Amino acid sequence: MVSEREVLVAAAVVVFALISQSEGIIGGREVVPHSRPYMASIQKPEGETMKHECGGFVIADQWVMTAVHCMPTGPEGRRVVLGLHSLSEDEETKQTFDILELHNHPDFNPLNYDNDIALIKLDHPFNSSVAVRAVEYLRSGGTNPTTNEEVETAGWGSYDNLGSRPDKLKEVVIEMVSSNRCRRSDYFGRKFTGNMMCAHKVCDGDDCEVKNEDSCDGDSGGPLIYKGVAVGITSNGGKKCGQLKKPGVYTIISHYTPWIVGLAGVPDSVEDQST
Repeated sequence: MVSEREVLVAAAVVVFALISQSEGIIGGREVVPHSRPYMASIQKPEGETMKHECGGFVIADQWVMTAVHCMPTGPEGRRVVLGLHSLSEDEETKQTFDILELHNHPDFNPLNYDNDIALIKLDHPFNSSVAVRAVEYLRSGGTNPTTNEEVETAGWGSYDNLGSRPDKLKEVVIEMVSSNRCRRSDYFGRKFTGNMMCAHKVCDGDDCEVKNEDSCDGDSGGPLIYKGVAVGITSNGGKKCGQLKKPGVYTIISHYTPWIVGLAGVPDSVEDQST
């Protein structure tokens, strides 16, 4: 006869197995501190403290790119922190900014997150250092990654579907998923538009070396990096992260070059940056 203790142990093992299947930024690893100096933490007031809400990334002097759905109704007291690795530790590299201007794309659609791109103008220029530096972003005419190519993303977002958050920045290498696949009715259907790309890494077998890997809640607004260049903005996905048919969805940055240049004044005539 099976004892009550054995039943409880077996149940605990099952629960752990279910959670570990969705482990992550989902998955991934802690970054080498300040190895991604373009990363930004957008933080909202919570009582007397500030709490990480979304990611972002520096694209030019005084300008940070993020997602509209992070601040759809305005800054509302939020601040931007650059040069950080740990959210909680007192790091000398940290630089904190108020939001001078927030420019949400005027065609953002809250029903499917189309045109999910926003620009933040910081209240003063950042001090460039080994911990704070802009990343190049792909302009019109550049080459975006194709199906099965590896891309990278990073953030302080949830590492499981229970909402657990890391204190230190994590990164993950994932793979591009075919846009045609993401348009299928069993994936995102008509909600998936031509301004979006999708990516994740999913374990389909019993002997996978790596479990499911994906971006998750709290990673929104962060960059999708391809060969050192930001090509996408973490936007949305399924209600749960790391699901087979709900890859992470990313806004295609190169579709918005005139809008970005018009606001941030960043030159738009560059060589193909993907090579």
